[in-house]
Amino acid sequence: MRGTGPAVSDLQPVTEAAGLAALADLRDAPERLVALDIDGTILGHDQSLTATVIDAVRGLRDSGAHVVLSTGRSIQAVLPVAQALGIADAWAVCSNGAVTVRLTEGGFEIEDVVTFDPEPTLRLLREHLPEGIFAVEDLGRGFLLSAPFPEGELTGELRVVGFEELCATPASRVTLRAPDLGADDFHDLVDRSGLHGVSYAVGWTAWLDIAPDGVSKASALERVRERLGVPATATLAAGDGRNDIEMLTWAQVGVAMGGADADTRAAADFGAAAVSEDGLVPVLIALVPGS
Repeated sequence: MRGTGPAVSDLQPVTEAAGLAALADLRDAPERLVALDIDGTILGHDQSLTATVIDAVRGLRDSGAHVVLSTGRSIQAVLPVAQALGIADAWAVCSNGAVTVRLTEGGFEIEDVVTFDPEPTLRLLREHLPEGIFAVEDLGRGFLLSAPFPEGELTGELRVVGFEELCATPASRVTLRAPDLGADDFHDLVDRSGLHGVSYAVGWTAWLDIAPDGVSKASALERVRERLGVPATATLAAGDGRNDIEMLTWAQVGVAMGGADADTRAAADFGAAAVSEDGLVPVLIALVPGS
């Protein structure tokens, strides 16, 4: 945890007029779906979590809202966060929308998986970036790797295999790691290589996530929303990265965290303070009836 932080009652509410009005409309809805990115939104960039965030998430769930974790993380990396937040019996969108699960007290149940043939993408990217390190998600277990990733970046069972085995494994997600590249370099790589037929997202760390074509956090959240029977007008999403852009525009109300880049901010309806300031907390408090 980042320490206890200020008490929930001591935090200043969202004051931007547009934000206040949008949150008031959602607060009064009988059904609400609140989609929350994890890294940079709930967790600090050092993976810290404050008691203040935990209390705000718990209070929102206790008010009857459906809180859906929506992240680029794999299932294994979502579970400890859900446990720390006290979230069970809830939906979670993993792997940038390629995997949707039901969280339970004992773990999870996989509900939806979208996979693709990774071979053309892997071969194309290796041609243009031969020094890159690749990972193919091994659903529910971990990752198959072309070489070891930096310590602590991936969770679950990690197994280094030959490149041909990577190419032969149906994938819900392919990750390219290149420590010497930044976000703009990855976008240039995508343009230069002519990558097509897939969706992609650049992480705030030095990697590129590739998913099946048309798959995003938003596409998975829309299926969750329909299953829960929540009106499209009663949805909120909060995030800080470019892989959140689709869900910020999907939601009735999109909230960009402080520190988000210009493209992400442009996709949102209003901004919150940075995760280091528990910027998500006033937003969640404002969604609780009677707040």
